[in-house]
Amino acid sequence: MGACPFCQNAVQYQLRPPERGKKTAPAEFPRGGKAGTNMTQQEIYRLQIPEGYRPVLDLLETEKAIKELKDFFQKELAAALRLTRVSAPLFVRPETGLNDNLNGVERPVAFDVPSLGGSRAEIVHSLAKWKRYALGRYHMPAETGLYTDMNAIRRDETPDNLHSLYVDQWDWERVISREERCEEYLRQTVRAIYGVFLRAQEHMTAYCPRLKAFLPPEITFVTTQELEDRYPGATPS
Repeated sequence: MGACPFCQNAVQYQLRPPERGKKTAPAEFPRGGKAGTNMTQQEIYRLQIPEGYRPVLDLLETEKAIKELKDFFQKELAAALRLTRVSAPLFVRPETGLNDNLNGVERPVAFDVPSLGGSRAEIVHSLAKWKRYALGRYHMPAETGLYTDMNAIRRDETPDNLHSLYVDQWDWERVISREERCEEYLRQTVRAIYGVFLRAQEHMTAYCPRLKAFLPPEITFVTTQELEDRYPGATPS
């Protein structure tokens, strides 16, 4: 499910992992296995809900809050990174090479298009390749970029608290110079994005005081090497 981080205090509980040390319970779904399997709905979706969880907002209030946040967030992000909103494709023809194959094993949802002589079209997995193509097509100058409200279907995804078959997310790409391809520029960009998160949090807690702020005032950077040094016995995942 694609939803805002600030509505996770409401009914979008599946986006917040349970706190360490707190018990969780599987999400309640109607009984009955998936066709052709012995799996229950609980096993299919693998959702974990913190024990004693109660939503702050009801379902309608949450939908309104998501709309409020998406409207605010996109304007702030566009201003912070100098981005222009563009429309993105929901499907592409495979011979264009614009569909991202992710790990190379995920199967795209595909269909034939009679008006194109029966040519095959694929629902996009992601816009990683298309965004770079679009930057050139729109002749974006350096230090500017584009963003879009990206929708996709990932049929082979395993749904859980953080993953869904349906993708709905903001997606962006920016033109940078060769000199800007460095760690410090990456850190500056991350700080700019995190500043948008903080302003969005302030906006949403003012919009609905029942929502509580939870983001730290500054973001912390940790390298993969530092993580490996701290937790030598842990796996990469």
